[in-house]
Amino acid sequence: MKIADLHTLFLECNSVSTDTRNIKKGDMFFALQGNNFNGNIYAEKALKKGAKYTIIDQVEFKTSSKTILVDNVLKALQELSSYHRAFLKTTIIAITGSNGKTTTKELINNVLSKKFSTTATIGNLNNHIGVPLTLLSMTTNTEIGIVEMGANHQKEIEFLCSIAKPDYGYITNFGKAHLEGFGGIKGVIKGKSEMYNHLIYEQKYVFVNSNDSIQIEKTKHAKVFSFGNNSNESDVSVVFLEAHPFVKCKFNGLVIESKLIGDYNFNNIAAAIAIGQFFKVKNLDIKKGIENYIPSNNRSQIINKKSNKIILDAYNANPSSMHGALLNFEKQPGFKIAILGDMFELGNEAKKEHQIITDLALSLHINKVVLIGENFNKSETNSDEIIQFESFNTFKEGFNLSRIKNASILIKGSRGMALERVIDLI
Repeated sequence: MKIADLHTLFLECNSVSTDTRNIKKGDMFFALQGNNFNGNIYAEKALKKGAKYTIIDQVEFKTSSKTILVDNVLKALQELSSYHRAFLKTTIIAITGSNGKTTTKELINNVLSKKFSTTATIGNLNNHIGVPLTLLSMTTNTEIGIVEMGANHQKEIEFLCSIAKPDYGYITNFGKAHLEGFGGIKGVIKGKSEMYNHLIYEQKYVFVNSNDSIQIEKTKHAKVFSFGNNSNESDVSVVFLEAHPFVKCKFNGLVIESKLIGDYNFNNIAAAIAIGQFFKVKNLDIKKGIENYIPSNNRSQIINKKSNKIILDAYNANPSSMHGALLNFEKQPGFKIAILGDMFELGNEAKKEHQIITDLALSLHINKVVLIGENFNKSETNSDEIIQFESFNTFKEGFNLSRIKNASILIKGSRGMALERVIDLI
């Protein structure tokens, strides 16, 4: 079936689904396949649960005119989303980076939605499936789409840009994330900069943090709108005031008091301010958009439990974000406990990077450091301030959190560690 014809059918549907557990009446179901699943098996079930059409790529599962056979379901999903993006002609802002891209995306959405009808990536659906789903969630009412793009290897951002064809782009930073797939920090910079390459070639605008020398170097041939704390060198000047614990900053005479902890979140806020300024959102609306944003989903959440203050930042972790989180945590008052879980996808750098974080934690004024995971368990330390556990289960059995009172507790680790489980033990 031609993509144009598939798009006609898509416009008859309410939304797109790839999981029969979440099917809603009037959906178009895409029967994706993976290493351990075959969505074609559930095509008939999707129709029975209310799907208007199901898209399959195995002929034996074609049961009716509502079952549409294509050569490859994933490719059809991607091509349909690109066709839909061109059909809508919506303004697209793309966001990538090693750290902070989801928070930045949410902040930008909060700001721009004060003036425009926006659609943004839900959660972190930012890969070769998530980006198409985001594009297909946009309608003729969407004035600005904010698309988060994630990557763990070269050419991935280039591919996602070829689908979404962004009009604007922003890279939050270049950090030590997915080192295994990218082949080191130089590979990270090269891979993330694929967004710059796309925007420069298409003569589109790039939003740039003028305090980041790598961003400046990589965008010297781009159409740039910049922000930073130097008014003489930036299009928008944003001044950092404090982070005790929440970030406070100032622009155009207005003080913004966010609900985000850690000075590492300042750049995320500044980017949202600058993009709001670029799209001529009123200053007071920019302030409201940022101040009304409350982090969730295990990202820099403040949780008060009994007499303890918990900083839950367990959605993900890499050496760069772990470093920033620890430096910020040291500034917390009172008795401090850092509970850190393994950082994944570091390849041959895993041992070295976990040792660096262990040494950093030991050098800071943190009363107790708990390291969880196979990699952290191999870190060398002779300090009584650091306790190591090979797994979450051995931690659960060997460390009594129920007796801790009046403490600040940082919980941070990669998603696979699922350290949010610590909350139930306190």
